[in-house]
Amino acid sequence: MTLGGSGSGVVVPRNFRLLEELERGEKGIGDGSVSYGMDDGDDIYMRSWTGTIIGPHNSVHEGRICQLKLFCDKDYPEKPPSVRFHSRINMTCVSHETGVIEPAKFGILANWQREYTMEDILTQLRKEMAAPHNRKLVQPPEGTFF
Repeated sequence: MTLGGSGSGVVVPRNFRLLEELERGEKGIGDGSVSYGMDDGDDIYMRSWTGTIIGPHNSVHEGRICQLKLFCDKDYPEKPPSVRFHSRINMTCVSHETGVIEPAKFGILANWQREYTMEDILTQLRKEMAAPHNRKLVQPPEGTFF
């Protein structure tokens, strides 16, 4: 994310960027199918976040509420956050043991760009849930966690 006229190239500092994302997350996003916020309001480095995805229609995830953890290290947004599901889920890009999203199997993390946001990640994960290779996978019981 840059400030100023097009092509000015002013880079928004990490904490300003995270404050913008926090404000957007707190206001609610789009149709409400994804949301996110800080995990610990006292974390001055704004590293630990939680996300929620409501499963898409016409999939085995429909109506399920999936909880995630996102961790924005000191090099965010230059590098993507680490993302893991807290809710147990069966998806091709998610480790069955830990719930960690494997970047090589999830395009937005594999091809990360500074302009991408946590909202983009959650929205893409929701789309991935509805993808043909994930839409009908047998799921663990609702309410189970990694």
